[in-house]
Amino acid sequence: MLIDRYGVLDERALPAIDGVCPMLASRVRSLGVLLDPQLCLDLQALAVAKYSKLILKKADQIPQELHQGVQEAFLTLRKHGCFFQDLVRIKGKDLLTPVSRILIGNPGCTYKYLNTRLFTVPWPMKGFEIKYFSPEIFAACKALIKLNDYLHVETVQALQEQNLSETKEIEDAAVTDREQDFATFITGKGSVLEDQSSCYAPRNDCTNLKLRTSYNLTLLNYMDPLQMLHLKQEPYFGMGKMAVSWHHDENLVKRSTVAVYSYSCEGSVIDTADKQDPEGRDPAVWHVGLKVAWDIKTPGLAIPLHQGDCYFMLDDLNMTHQHCVLAGLQPRFSSTHRVAECSMGTLEYIFGKCNIALQNLQTDSNSAALSLKSLDVAILKQVEEIHNEVEFEWLRQFWFQGKRYRKFTDWWFEPIAKLEEFWKKMELMTSLMLCEVRKEKQAVEQRNNIVSCLLPHLSEREELRKEWTTSMPLKDKRKTWTERMNLQLPRHKICQGNCTASQ
Repeated sequence: MLIDRYGVLDERALPAIDGVCPMLASRVRSLGVLLDPQLCLDLQALAVAKYSKLILKKADQIPQELHQGVQEAFLTLRKHGCFFQDLVRIKGKDLLTPVSRILIGNPGCTYKYLNTRLFTVPWPMKGFEIKYFSPEIFAACKALIKLNDYLHVETVQALQEQNLSETKEIEDAAVTDREQDFATFITGKGSVLEDQSSCYAPRNDCTNLKLRTSYNLTLLNYMDPLQMLHLKQEPYFGMGKMAVSWHHDENLVKRSTVAVYSYSCEGSVIDTADKQDPEGRDPAVWHVGLKVAWDIKTPGLAIPLHQGDCYFMLDDLNMTHQHCVLAGLQPRFSSTHRVAECSMGTLEYIFGKCNIALQNLQTDSNSAALSLKSLDVAILKQVEEIHNEVEFEWLRQFWFQGKRYRKFTDWWFEPIAKLEEFWKKMELMTSLMLCEVRKEKQAVEQRNNIVSCLLPHLSEREELRKEWTTSMPLKDKRKTWTERMNLQLPRHKICQGNCTASQ
């Protein structure tokens, strides 16, 4: 329903938008006669201009077999303790998320949000050998990739239908302009009638459409309002308590759709007799809230989510708008399918970077001693940048999350072990580089260039290591990566003597 900052806009006007936005109209049906036609026109324009890219698919429109598999998957994952609170960084503070999550998706993909990198529990895909630790876990992951495939098809269809609708709108508007001077009246409505994009651009490129709809992972959420004790009130429209505050989903492919499957399960009965209902919505029912980004004048939208409902934030809606989750009374699962921007977040990517760095390490054919091929400043700088990326964006992120992945599969442990070997070689390369700088035969100018270029990267590494070992909460409960490897990290002091090493 449409909600302004003072409450609900009159629901009796909403049947006027039935033909334009049936999803919205079906949720807030008329209670009496229509009111002011001007209000009806404003609501119709608002729905078209601001919220036409939000699509709701009701549970009864989705195959029952799919419902059964997905809902069993949720319950299985909860039974096996597979949902985890993430430690994230917000405004310089390390906080545990009130929502418990797990990431499932394409093998080798990661997804980063709020400075935390999550690693996908791989769902079954052709070409990948994945050993699951339980048949139930396998069945759950299989059900979720089936849901993913279904949502992909539905998303493509919705986008294609909307493209046709938008084209028709443009054509109809041109005809109307020729027949009567109606444009002046529309323009007079101001920002409420402005479209979400500054200009119309046909989007019929099949490749681009596939890129924006091929979901490569899903972030599963579990929310129990009984365990979320300090929920904040929605501050702008009086929508009630929020389980997740206003935000955009980050690190997604540009103009990609986000598709969400919602499932509220049975929980403890809660006495609501003394609770004051927020005007405009049933506090027992979970809702998704939507608003225009950084705009509290345009009325917000609150959509009730019943068991098995899906909604789609099409095209650029995730960027032009913000959304929140409004808490109901029962525990809720959601599967949020995304096209994650993984250009720097896959195993293929980071292995490629490691191979680039290790090209500067050579082995003597006679003595097997290791040395650097080049002392070119640009090459050394690139190696140290990759060194930091491997350690802080991958290894420490993976091991800090503890043993959560062992509940599913051991798939990640082999590639992570390979990354650790690459990291050890890069540690050696740093030591070799510092030894070369120390040699008296090095020209002073070259030495100074190397030091001035690399010092920021070494200083950053030192600071990040301190941060990871001293400032993270719960460090006593989560075995750190360095402890697991039984390593003592060097401080990279200037070394003396022989600057080669045996392999």
